[in-house]
Amino acid sequence: MMHADLIDQEDLLTQLRALGFETSSGATAEQACAQAVCGLTTERAVALRRLVEQLLTGSATILPAVRQAIDQQLLPALAAYKQSHQ
Repeated sequence: MMHADLIDQEDLLTQLRALGFETSSGATAEQACAQAVCGLTTERAVALRRLVEQLLTGSATILPAVRQAIDQQLLPALAAYKQSHQ
């Protein structure tokens, strides 16, 4: 049997919580990402950017709902934060 590394919603929530981001129990990937980008500080933006880079460049397969949440919530918020804090 072949085992593939997958990043699912629970993996994303766990990683966000490990970085200190508040996520509601039972939140979807999109909800968790939306919560994570509220009130970004420089330190939190850097931590979130590192997480996104790690997820996107890693060898694990990101499930579609998680990828969509990253693309629609995290990436635009991080880009807007970077642009407004240069």
